[in-house]
Amino acid sequence: MSVQERKVRERADRERLILVTARELAEQQGWDAVTTRQLAERIEYSQPVLYSHFRGKREIIGAIALEGAAELAAAVRAAVGAAKGPRARVTALAYAYLDFAAQNPAVYDAMFQLDGGLAFAQDETPEPLKDGFAALLETLGEVAGDDVDPGLFTELFWAALHGLATLTRSGRLLPQDTERRTQLLVDRLVGRDGLGSRGPRRS
Repeated sequence: MSVQERKVRERADRERLILVTARELAEQQGWDAVTTRQLAERIEYSQPVLYSHFRGKREIIGAIALEGAAELAAAVRAAVGAAKGPRARVTALAYAYLDFAAQNPAVYDAMFQLDGGLAFAQDETPEPLKDGFAALLETLGEVAGDDVDPGLFTELFWAALHGLATLTRSGRLLPQDTERRTQLLVDRLVGRDGLGSRGPRRS
């Protein structure tokens, strides 16, 4: 390994350590506890070293949001891939989404609640965010129905899942009814046969 290659690898390792530590701290104590001073103390690097990777907390949040989007897309695709039939795939998608939000609250906040400096639904939207939406669209688009734009249908279903996730976490909704709510959402927006209100979309 050349000196330059070693430097690149060491830089990537430091960046990974910063993000892992920030995620751990955020999940344990909340995002208010994530400061460059706290991170520098935990990873035993100086603050100037941190700033050589990220210009501040906002960029760290943005980087973790991109990681979260990739992880959510992978979780959704894995769950959907193991399901048989349209309705089963949509149900698996819904539970995978809600489970991810519940198990990774700080990451979920970075993705949707905090300012990470990322653009959504624009040409300059980073690829991990686009792929996160694509992971939902792949399944939801097939049950949208002939008279519904698949992108809008996916946005509506996503918004419903986001509402369930955030309201349950904040205590506005009782967690013991999560399964009933999820099944009701799938029934009303997808239909009991999994074909939507007007049947599958024709190519």
